[in-house]
Formats: sequence, structure tokens, C-alpha cells
Amino acid sequence: MEEETEMERLPIDLLAHILVMITSFTDLAQASGVCRKWKQAVTQALARRQSLSFAGCKMDDDSTARLVRHAYSLKELDISRSRWGCQITDDGLYQISLAKCVSNLTSISLWGMTGITDKGVVQMMTRANSLKHLNVGGTFITDESLSAIADNCSHLKSIVLWSCRHVTETGLFVLVSKCRKLESINVWGTRVPWDCFIGLLTIRPALQIKPRGLPLNVGAVAMLPVI
Repeated sequence: MEEETEMERLPIDLLAHILVMITSFTDLAQASGVCRKWKQAVTQALARRQSLSFAGCKMDDDSTARLVRHAYSLKELDISRSRWGCQITDDGLYQISLAKCVSNLTSISLWGMTGITDKGVVQMMTRANSLKHLNVGGTFITDESLSAIADNCSHLKSIVLWSCRHVTETGLFVLVSKCRKLESINVWGTRVPWDCFIGLLTIRPALQIKPRGLPLNVGAVAMLPVI
């Protein structure tokens, strides 16, 4: 009978602690296939993760949702699109929204995910009640998503709407009015008129509207009602 190697004698907890440091999902999948003990260690490692980034990974709906479901301690989730083509759709967001960790997420990035619509974003936002930072830049969301964010994400501090060309001033007013902790909003590339930004500052004078350098003058407009 062969003697166990030093690695094989490692307790599962210690092995899981080591595997937490692996960022490659391909490597984790290979580690999971070594033996039953390693598979359990990989599961424990995912459960301890507080941050997951799929940026630069070629992922689909099922594989992404499966990993997120095992990440019980997750706080930060990055599903940004990359040149390798992360193919997440509304169905993927729906599956992810069912994960236990979603209600504890403080940061979500869906940057550049052109395969998602209001349907998936609304579903996810209804459960992301602890969210503080959101990046939906480069997506095709509309005011429907902004309304869902405003209704469910009361702790929101920053949001990136870079090139979200289908959002309007109506959606922005609802968002800024209801998210009373909002500190920063990136509206570069949107089609919202300049005077809208002045109106937003009358609601939230300390709000940082990016990019900086916009020709804003709060005194140029009358105070607008808070929704």
C-alpha cells in the first residue's frame, strides 16, 4: 500500500485555505477532479470567497450561477464583459439572483454585458438589498432598471451608467431621489440633457456627477420636488 504524500495528509480546512488563493476557475475545476477530498476542499474554498471576478473568463449562464451559488460569503461580484466573450444573459442573472449570497452583495459589476436587459437586472436588484456599488455601464438597461434599483437598493453609494443610452432624466430623478445615500454617479455617454444634471444637484447637492467638468450651475434652475 502506497504511503500518503504530504499534500494528501493535509486537513480539508487547511487545503481549502490554500485553494481560496487560486483565482483561475479552470485550475479549481481541475483540483476538484483530483479526488473526493479535494472536491470537498474546493467547495469549502468557494464558500469562503468574499470576492469573485469572471472578467476575462469565458463563462456561460449555468457555470457562472453554479459557482456563485457555492460562494455563501460573497460580497463582491464582477461579471464584466471581456474580449474573450463572457456570455451572461437574463437567464443567468435570474439563476444568480436565487443564490443565498445575493442579499449580502455590496458590489456588483455587469459592465458591458450586452446580452442582459431590464428583465434580468430587475430580477437581480430585487434581492440585492445590501448593494452599495453598482456598475451597469455599457448595457442596454432603461428606466425600468433604475426604478428597481431605486426601490430595492437603499444603501447604494455609487453607480456607473457609462453609455447607458436608453436611460432618461425621469429614471435618474427617481434614482437620486430614492437612493438617499448615493454619493457618485457616472453618466458619461448617456443622452440625458445637461439641465437634468443641474436638477439632480438640487435634490442631492453633494452628489458627484462624473465625468467631472460638466458645466453645472445649481443656481440656474428652481428647486425640483423630491420623489
